[in-house]
Amino acid sequence: MSANFEAKKVVVQEITEKIKAAKSVILVDYNKLTVKEVSELRNKCKQKGCEYKVYKNTLVRKAFNDLGFKDFDADLNGPTAIAFGSDETAAAKVMVAAEKDYEQKIVLKSGFVDNAYVDKSGVKALATMPSREELVAKMLGSMQAPMSNFVGVLNNLVAGIVRVLAAVADKKQA
Repeated sequence: MSANFEAKKVVVQEITEKIKAAKSVILVDYNKLTVKEVSELRNKCKQKGCEYKVYKNTLVRKAFNDLGFKDFDADLNGPTAIAFGSDETAAAKVMVAAEKDYEQKIVLKSGFVDNAYVDKSGVKALATMPSREELVAKMLGSMQAPMSNFVGVLNNLVAGIVRVLAAVADKKQA
């Protein structure tokens, strides 16, 4: 086997591992971006815990096929960049924002979340969802609210009793 074939096998294995490790994978057409804009986008991805990479479509297609997913074959035509997300929504949020920020120079293609193919509209829906951390914070806040309210009620009850006793003491002194 040729050295080129072996190198491609290594790259396919790398892509496969990244797909398995990522919580979400977003495919975009980046054809009209300048080098400066691509660098900016990579930095935005890093800030959100994502990785922005460009691979050959045939190698990405092979990686998805090796994982048993054939849905991406149609999307892997033309210039394609991939955003690997550390959570289910981060990569989608960055790419949907980039689509708006770069005035349609980026076009969403599809995504891969929870071992399932997600079309363009699904990627946009993912971008509107709160992240896992935001959901956990909301849940903890809602769990804490009844306890805080209960403490407030008890505090008001004790304060009310103290006011009544103070009023009774004032009447007896007068």
